[in-house]
Amino acid sequence: MPTPLNQSVADSALLTRSLPLDMLRAFIQSDAADSGLTPALLAELKVLARVPGLLVACNYGGTLCDAEGISTETLPLGNAAIALRALAALPNTHAAIISGRSLRDLAAVSRLPAEVHLIGSHGAEADMGFAHGQTLATESVLQKVNAELNESVGFQEGIWIERKPVAVSVHTRHAPAHVVDAVTETAREIARIHGLFFIVDGSVLDLSVLEPAKAEALEILRSRLGASAALFAGDAYSDELAIATLRGPDLGLRVGPGETSAAHRLRDPEAFARVLALLFELRRAWLFGEDAVGLERHTMIGNGSSTALLTPDAKICWMSHPLPDSGSLFAHILGGDAAGHFSVEPVKVSQVLGQRYVDSTMIVETRWADVTVTDYLEPAPDGITSLVRVLTGHGAARITFAPRPDYANAPFSMEARGGELHVVGTSEPIILFAPGVAFSITSDGRHATATASVNLQDGPVVLNLRCGDTEPQPADPEGERDRRAEVALHARQWVQQLVLPSVKPSLVRRSALVLRALVHEPTGAVLAAPTTSLPEGIGGTRNWDYRYCWLRDGSMTVNALVDLGSTSEAAGFLAWLSRILEHAPGPEWLHPLYSVTGAPLSTEAVVDSLPGYAGSRPVRIGNAADHQVQLDVFGPVAELIHNLSEREGALADDSWELMVQMASAVLARWHEPDHGIWEARRAARHHVYSKVMCWVTLDRALRTAARHGREPDPSWAPTAETIREEVLREGWDDTAKSYTVAYDSPDLDAAVLHIGLSGLLDVSDRRFLDTVTAVERELRVGPTVFRYRYDDGLPGLEGGFHICTTWLIEAYVAVGRIDEAWDLFDQLVNLFGPTGLLPEEYDPGTETHLGNHPQAYSHLGFIRCARLLDRHQDRR
Repeated sequence: MPTPLNQSVADSALLTRSLPLDMLRAFIQSDAADSGLTPALLAELKVLARVPGLLVACNYGGTLCDAEGISTETLPLGNAAIALRALAALPNTHAAIISGRSLRDLAAVSRLPAEVHLIGSHGAEADMGFAHGQTLATESVLQKVNAELNESVGFQEGIWIERKPVAVSVHTRHAPAHVVDAVTETAREIARIHGLFFIVDGSVLDLSVLEPAKAEALEILRSRLGASAALFAGDAYSDELAIATLRGPDLGLRVGPGETSAAHRLRDPEAFARVLALLFELRRAWLFGEDAVGLERHTMIGNGSSTALLTPDAKICWMSHPLPDSGSLFAHILGGDAAGHFSVEPVKVSQVLGQRYVDSTMIVETRWADVTVTDYLEPAPDGITSLVRVLTGHGAARITFAPRPDYANAPFSMEARGGELHVVGTSEPIILFAPGVAFSITSDGRHATATASVNLQDGPVVLNLRCGDTEPQPADPEGERDRRAEVALHARQWVQQLVLPSVKPSLVRRSALVLRALVHEPTGAVLAAPTTSLPEGIGGTRNWDYRYCWLRDGSMTVNALVDLGSTSEAAGFLAWLSRILEHAPGPEWLHPLYSVTGAPLSTEAVVDSLPGYAGSRPVRIGNAADHQVQLDVFGPVAELIHNLSEREGALADDSWELMVQMASAVLARWHEPDHGIWEARRAARHHVYSKVMCWVTLDRALRTAARHGREPDPSWAPTAETIREEVLREGWDDTAKSYTVAYDSPDLDAAVLHIGLSGLLDVSDRRFLDTVTAVERELRVGPTVFRYRYDDGLPGLEGGFHICTTWLIEAYVAVGRIDEAWDLFDQLVNLFGPTGLLPEEYDPGTETHLGNHPQAYSHLGFIRCARLLDRHQDRR
């Protein structure tokens, strides 16, 4: 079922597709000389286009059309009407006309649809019933005024008298100047005699029972619609009253001549129509994302402390500094160019020929016909990020350096100092070393952008971006090749120690390198993913920050590397966990996740200034799951210690102490409900997977004690059996013919496959066989497996999870369905991106990759399956 948000996005897309938007784009590009579209106005429009909720309001005659006057003469400009309708069709965007006309006349002449709010009588008339609600006294006064005006000025050349619900209007548009002057004085005196408000609104004189209320109408609309900012444009005195109330990011526009407090003046209604069209394009791009590149097509570079993402055309589209969960320096993937990027492209336009990793490294090459860009993050002291970009070839390249610190919220300037670009006004030094490159710097008042063109026939160009380096050394472009070779050697030496399966060894190698890059070497923590808020559903709200270390994910990640023969990452992770436990009130009170420094997370927050990937908002920083109870986290830690000690043939005392702590945590809390592996934001339940992992904790503790001659706690074995019996009894649902997500629930969950995969239940047991069949039937769709189908209390849709797909592959192998395991494995392989990376999820309906990227879960699950199927090569 579509959620209200997803349906709103779909409806908006349908509405905007029904409009002739190509006319708007051509209109924007037409000659705008002397129309008032200044660079300063454009900069403010860019800011306004990115507010969470926008209200666009204006006067009618003289603003949206050429003149006030008789209805048949004042249809809105065609492009203005299209632009206003297009704006109103966008999500979280509202359009309104606040006019001096009567509402009935305004509706008839504007011919605008219901999505554009119409308010007449200078802001007083918001519904058609208003005209019928006036008192007899008001009606009497207006009849007298109407009669007096007709008698005194109605006969004058070019004068036309109009009766409105709370006013009588004198239209003077076609009258000679001397007639207008005389009529104005006469009308003003009649208004004074009858105690009416006299309003000069362009060529219309209003004698009104009510004073102008456009300012009040604007405020009411703003409040009712939840707008966080407003644009108001007008051409008359009553419009100035509304313009005077604007504040903050609001924008006021004066159309035509006359005194104004607005910051900008436009020549005529046609210029205002162009502003509306431009605002629509800017906001549409912000809301829906600017030509979003498929997530799986992004490539990651990393050096053990920092990571960055590149698009297929070598644009640095994501990088944070100094920590993985710090504010972004480049966030193009979440907000387009305005969110920051570092781009290189050929001056002579051509298609990208390919992008690849240099073999067994995290160094990336992107190649065009005459330009090649080589990118990597080189090792640097803790707290320093050093990005290196090497440009080679025989053509010319264009460089655009557009950092936008702190999710594009921190203003800064930029200075060129010799062969260096210095970002000025930030809390830490940010310097781009670019010897021999002459940059041109521009600014929009908040952020600076540097551009340059270089001829690569003159030799390679080395760009080195260093962040946080308070004592930078002079640039050394000549030594770059040696530094790159050292980076490559270090990666290849690590790869050479791995024991790779014969099944898809190149993809396993790449997955291992990805997992290693997600290990934060200075602390030992492991990222679930290097990104935040890449959506689980395009246009939805399931957008989470994964730049933290989950105890579960981290344990499983380094365990996969242990399986391949690398144990140093596991040792670092367990040391990181031990340091956390030194400050915890007890192991049973461990949080599900921590920052890489071991600190608890700050409150989850929303970055309103970023539109999100492909318009999927909100963009979140922090993760509220930090406050949940997730009792399954002890199991993967115990599994890691068990496997590590088996691999090394020895058990360190500190590892045994960790095992004892995990077991004691289970003894203290296994009987409690929790929020489960999927972190449902609803009331805690007795999740079957969590109970299974509690059993795993005690089971692996007992096995480890037996193997290494340690003394187990006497309560471990009976408690493990108690948990096992309860899970087998309470976790089964006769209706579903399967183990389910939680006790007393018929809902399926792919994670319950672990009831057999963990060893709690024999895989030949009919109950496990039925569970595998149920998961396959209810949760598998083509090449992917969904977590569950039940309502988890969150809006929006999501894709199938690659980790769940790998669990089903493991289950197929466990129950002897080897051919089906190979088939699903091959389908999973086909989903890898062109450089061998996988995000978190896949939507088989739209064939769209979803979720944070690259995802540790996806790659570790793939490694497990490749190793498992390596034993079944005879069934290929």
